[in-house]
Amino acid sequence: MKIAIIDYGMGNIHSVSKAIQLCGASPVVTSKKSQLSSCAKIVLPGVGAFDDAITELERLGLVSAIKEQIGKRKPFLGICLGMQLLFEGSQEAKNKEGLGVLKGQVVKFSAKLGQKVPHMGWNNLGDILAGCPLLKGISDNEQVYFCHSYYPEPSDNSIAAATCGYGVKFACVLAKENIYGVQFHPEKSQAAGLKIIKNFVELC
Repeated sequence: MKIAIIDYGMGNIHSVSKAIQLCGASPVVTSKKSQLSSCAKIVLPGVGAFDDAITELERLGLVSAIKEQIGKRKPFLGICLGMQLLFEGSQEAKNKEGLGVLKGQVVKFSAKLGQKVPHMGWNNLGDILAGCPLLKGISDNEQVYFCHSYYPEPSDNSIAAATCGYGVKFACVLAKENIYGVQFHPEKSQAAGLKIIKNFVELC
């Protein structure tokens, strides 16, 4: 199975590609619309600034292509910034809107919560949604690796498949139909992260 990894210059492309390969699929690192169409699934990784990411996706002509493939019910996984871009907007953004395929906003951790920003390092998953295929075999208190200053606030809390606590409880795994998102980096989360990626690879 071929899985497209969108290369727009802002993600841990090599690590994500290696993890997908270890889980039995064939990664296709691409910035071409035609290859998004030809692959069975799509991953949008991301590290960096919201405005810069959207600007680059626009330059590559990938905004409409991503929306088209999601609309065709192709399994889609956003990682960290790649998940945040799926929302309508972000407090980080100065002049760009998000892709808008998920309703809600991305907000910044408040320093008033008494935690260091960014949230960086290992933390526990909690409130895992039973039956979520992305989290099959993953239990509450499983540790995964985070590196972010912003987190999603979906308009519909029912799409939160798992949460994490860092001064505030926030949704760190999202699941809506064929759309999945993780705020942490599964490619850096050792056995638990590989299990999550394998679950994505094995989605029907």
